[in-house]
Amino acid sequence: MATFFKKLKKETEAKSKETEKTEEKWFEPEGQLAVDVYQTEKELVIQSAIAGIKLANLDISIEKDKLMIKGKREKTTEEGEKNYFYQECYWGSFSREIILPVEVDPSRADASFKEGILTIRMPKIERGKKREIVVKE
Repeated sequence: MATFFKKLKKETEAKSKETEKTEEKWFEPEGQLAVDVYQTEKELVIQSAIAGIKLANLDISIEKDKLMIKGKREKTTEEGEKNYFYQECYWGSFSREIILPVEVDPSRADASFKEGILTIRMPKIERGKKREIVVKE
């Protein structure tokens, strides 16, 4: 009987630790990207400075009228104790959801990353332009 209670206690402790880890992930703070969103005559452009990220840790998706940018900036670990005067750099997970102000063609969207600047270009869809239809004989 004593072994049953020991086993039960171990299982309960394991579940408690698992729950704590899940709660930590749930409430883990997440940084938010600063972005510039502008349009040209033919496209919508979104830019963000995200230096120090590996492209494998970056995920960009478009769903309906929203663009989502998610990623993780990993801090390089240095040995020894640190005595910061300032600590303003954000390390860890970040995301940004942007409601697209104009209709775009997501199948032709393009992203580039140069010198720490992410640039996403999406061709605009122009449905309101007047178009003449030629009648064939």
